Amino acid sequence: MVTIAHISDLHVGSVHFVPNLLNRVIVELNELKPDIVVCTGDITNEGFRGEFKTASAYLEQIESRVVAVPGNHDSKNVGYVHFEEMIGPRHWRANLRDGVVIVGVDSSEPDLNDGQVGRERYPWIMEQFSEPAELKIYAHHHHLLPVPGTGRERSTVADAGDLLEVLIRSGVKLALTGHKHVPYVWRLENIYIANAGTCSSLRLRGHTRPAYNVIEYEADEVRIVQKHPFGPGNTIAHFNIVTGQQHYRELEPLVTEQHST
Repeated sequence: MVTIAHISDLHVGSVHFVPNLLNRVIVELNELKPDIVVCTGDITNEGFRGEFKTASAYLEQIESRVVAVPGNHDSKNVGYVHFEEMIGPRHWRANLRDGVVIVGVDSSEPDLNDGQVGRERYPWIMEQFSEPAELKIYAHHHHLLPVPGTGRERSTVADAGDLLEVLIRSGVKLALTGHKHVPYVWRLENIYIANAGTCSSLRLRGHTRPAYNVIEYEADEVRIVQKHPFGPGNTIAHFNIVTGQQHYRELEPLVTEQHST
């Protein structure tokens, strides 16, 4: 089994950031020992160097490999410079065992909440996914589809439609996003889009709780478990990557399907 932890929106430096929550997440991740930890942005709150220093000190405590993409908050105040120095590259590819590949892309725009990937990045994305792989996973910060409970939807990347076509044609089966702190899973055709909540901030909407996702892959089956720090986990998606078949019985009501015409 390949295990991937998906965390997002740490917001180190915010008044809503809770160190005890992030410390607990780190303990749970080190107990889980995933093959990789993917962070989908907003690691800091204002993009300042001091925030990145603190955030990187937290991330260094995670014993598994950590990869990350910037969020809109990380790109504030030219923060993407500090991101590259202390966190890592803004665009990357990670090859895991058992034919799993993950490609991460920076969808942020400096000092803007909105995001986009852009046409100039599409050939690079397709090239990263061009080699055969059992499971292809894509990650960036902003939404690819609107997420319920996030208010007026202004959080999808500006080029979401074109990007989704690129991902589907590239054979991507799972996309990981963050941004609005509301965990949710969409299915569009045979691609599943998993939005993670915040794992360490109390800037929450409604009754949403801090959470992160654990993704398990084995024998063509993908299971996504939503985990609350200090609390239990529940399966929010379980599907077959070959047939796209969704296993509904065990799911909480967080998965919604969309089909294009």
